Amino acid sequence: MNLPPASNETTPRASLIEADEFLQLIQATIPMARDFDFAFEALSFGRVCLRLRTGAEHTRAGGTLSGPTLMTLADTALYAAVLSTVGLEAMAVTSHLHFDFLRKPSTGELVAEARILKVGGRLVVGRVELYSGVDRAVDHARPVALCTGGYALPRPVAPRQ
Repeated sequence: MNLPPASNETTPRASLIEADEFLQLIQATIPMARDFDFAFEALSFGRVCLRLRTGAEHTRAGGTLSGPTLMTLADTALYAAVLSTVGLEAMAVTSHLHFDFLRKPSTGELVAEARILKVGGRLVVGRVELYSGVDRAVDHARPVALCTGGYALPRPVAPRQ
């Protein structure tokens, strides 16, 4: 993942969840997640890099990836980043997402880089940058979409050391 470490950290803190745990959780609690080929590139405390292989089922008229596909990947990456800071919590729910579609994504591989900006008592806020897989390798400064969002927690989070 190419994002800088959170705050003044030089070594990323360990995630409070494992990648396999997260994938099992979403497949068990969100049945449509089984229809997506998600794979983690990186997972640390408050940081996630999640990849999605796309196909014809993810495209729309004009041969571009559909907005719902981009939004699903961003929301899933943000959910993983949230859980990396609070632990496995199936009842954490999206409270809001704001999307900016910046340019037409290439089909094939889509990558989401998510980072948590703030963990509050009952709300966690983060940002996700989406890249076409090929474009990301060539020009990391040009995301295809940006997303900011928040997750509401069912109970307050205890402060973490």
